[in-house]
Amino acid sequence: MRTVKASAAAVTAALAAGAASVAAGRLASDAALKAPPGKPLPTEPRLTVHATAPDRIALTRDLASTRPGTYGLTDAGAHAVVGPVLGTAGNSADAVVRRLERLTRGTLEPGDKVWFTPNLHVGDPGTALGLDHAEVGIPGELGSLPAWFVHGVRQTWVIAVHGLGTTRELTLNVLEFLHGRRFPVLALAYRGDPGAPRSPDGLSHLGETEWRDLDAAIRYAVRQGARQVVLYGWSTGATMALRAALHSGVRERVSGLVLDSPVLDWTATLRALAAARRTPAALLPLAVRAAQGRTGLYGDRSAGLVDAARLTVPTLVFHGPDDTLAPWELSRGLARALPGLVALHTVRDAPHGAMWNADPAAYEEALRRFLTPLM
Repeated sequence: MRTVKASAAAVTAALAAGAASVAAGRLASDAALKAPPGKPLPTEPRLTVHATAPDRIALTRDLASTRPGTYGLTDAGAHAVVGPVLGTAGNSADAVVRRLERLTRGTLEPGDKVWFTPNLHVGDPGTALGLDHAEVGIPGELGSLPAWFVHGVRQTWVIAVHGLGTTRELTLNVLEFLHGRRFPVLALAYRGDPGAPRSPDGLSHLGETEWRDLDAAIRYAVRQGARQVVLYGWSTGATMALRAALHSGVRERVSGLVLDSPVLDWTATLRALAAARRTPAALLPLAVRAAQGRTGLYGDRSAGLVDAARLTVPTLVFHGPDDTLAPWELSRGLARALPGLVALHTVRDAPHGAMWNADPAAYEEALRRFLTPLM
């Protein structure tokens, strides 16, 4: 009898442990599958404001706060733009001083918890940049998709689509540049974004199903007179651009791709997001399996790279070795595999989805060179 009871207890404990592991894996997968648009990713550290002045701000010293370039700085109610680190007496072992370019919204006070964001602007093209634009609705398979349209005289349109943890406000970083080159620009909000339909299961599919919203945007642009389109995506938006270029029924209209921090291996990105939430290493495979079961994202872990190898249009990739979410090595491998078609612009000291922020001038020069033949 004691043996039977002991065996039953062992089985019960094993089942409980298994159920707990499954629940933990499901929770870990939420880091990617339920990443709220416009909210910080778990890889972005929270920093404390130490002091402020009209033209500078002191922040907790961290790898994030010492990054070169220009970034948004935000909390729940404030948004500011910070420039480079300043060589001033305010720098210390605990704090770093950066130039405070402007306070866009709210206030920042000592003690506030903030984080860096690639978004320099808030609002829309009119309020943020003073650009005339129209808010249009694009018919998608789940309902109407909101998009900003900024007019241009060229017959090649640029369709811009953001990625993980951001909204279409991210596209404002380069919208002024694109408008200056007279491209019509369509900045898309897709399923799960504010104002757009929800995915049927309420989850992100890391671009694997969302690309169909980009396909709808291409069809809309063609109906409105676009001869060709350049697809410009960040992060999972870059995944969407790849999928659309390969699988859209109007893919012959796609004349080029611009991919910033492309997610070419979704399992690596999911594992990195889960690990950033301090998920034990032993549970990371469970997070991947949970994501597969919840979204149907089955297949080879590097299927994105395999698909990308089938590219037939000129492609510019912005990526760098400091991206901890989407492995830079895959972008580098893609450029080596397709040297006449894919150009890699390497950006160092930049986090995921923020290649422009590290060095806007160099980024835009590479973009200008790439887009000029496609005009």
